[in-house]
Amino acid sequence: MIRLIEDLTEDRTAALLLQGYAWLPDARRRAGDGEAVRTRLLGRPAVALHGPGAVRFFYDESHVRRTGALPGPVLDTLFGRGAVHTLDGAEHRARKALFVARLTDPAAVASLVEHAGAAWRTAFAAPARREAVLFDEAALVLARAVRDWAGLPYDDTQVRGLARDCVAMVDGFATPGPRHLRARRARARQEEFLADAVGKARATVMSAEDTPFGAVVRHRGADGAPLDLHTAAVELLNIARPAIAVAWFVAFAGHALHRWPGTRERLREDGSGAYATAFAHEVRRFYPFVPFVGGLAARDLEWHGERIPEGALVLLDVYGQNHDPALWPGPYRFDPERFLSRPPDPDVLIPQGGGDVRTGHRCPGEDITVAVLAALSGALARQEWTVPPQDLRIPLRRVPTAPRSGFRIALRPV
Repeated sequence: MIRLIEDLTEDRTAALLLQGYAWLPDARRRAGDGEAVRTRLLGRPAVALHGPGAVRFFYDESHVRRTGALPGPVLDTLFGRGAVHTLDGAEHRARKALFVARLTDPAAVASLVEHAGAAWRTAFAAPARREAVLFDEAALVLARAVRDWAGLPYDDTQVRGLARDCVAMVDGFATPGPRHLRARRARARQEEFLADAVGKARATVMSAEDTPFGAVVRHRGADGAPLDLHTAAVELLNIARPAIAVAWFVAFAGHALHRWPGTRERLREDGSGAYATAFAHEVRRFYPFVPFVGGLAARDLEWHGERIPEGALVLLDVYGQNHDPALWPGPYRFDPERFLSRPPDPDVLIPQGGGDVRTGHRCPGEDITVAVLAALSGALARQEWTVPPQDLRIPLRRVPTAPRSGFRIALRPV
């Protein structure tokens, strides 16, 4: 039987806001590593789970449901009202198929990688030596790439707004105050633009285009009805926003190449791409991105003999699992070699959540994230650049976090 910390009287939301990524791993350490943690969060009783077995338990839809689980402020910033993330059962599977068909096909992944590479070369083709903030440049590169790949109706000026607003949505979802207000405004602005674009497309030949944009325009749900304009806009942002969010990983990749220069040499010499893929996996494991994911107990449950009441908040510890010494020897050592001998176990490496990508809630863009990150990390390694003095700290209290400077580089074009 797993012993749980009983702390049902005190809500720990304030502690989460103060500690960020360290909150849940710290609670687990107090409970005893490997044990579940019972607490209160956002006014609900909550149980936090950890480990590969917990991943399988959490992503079983008969155990944990997503409907009603995401707080309104998260929906109004990160995912959008009516998004696929909020659905369960047949409705979820019908909507998820829209994403899986477009985001996991190897040819589609390769196409987006090509677009990202072309946008990267354009961004760094200036003839004179200059400085760039890697995070900002990566966000714009990725916005241009996903626009061209998905057929999104943004011109060159509007795509800068898309990059800015998608960054704001991710940056402001987990905190009160000005960041959150910027995220809400950014989502409202982009949803309005895309809803109008979908309406216009349905009245023209654009609705028949074989692009992700055209697929969303034409998509029909489990009830056979087309998506309403707002929901179509939400799901288009759920294609664009995660792609642009790879900018966080690109900034972390620059940080890793600077801190461990041997990896830069390995990437430059990587003919097969195997090391670049391993490097991308290790960036996703090592650096902080998602602290945890959550859902609601679908019924009264038991986890290793402990009761979880129906409706309780169930959390899966993502950051803690990706740094668990029982799963990762030397978890705070950056070591792409750990992924060279075999692919990662999908129940162990969960930087973007777990479960089955086709039938469950695992992020359908994970293959794209790995492939794009591997390609851009290789391009960055081959670029000639130095790192001027700056604040390279990565504060764990801030969710999401990044190098405080955005990782500024002085570079010479390729």
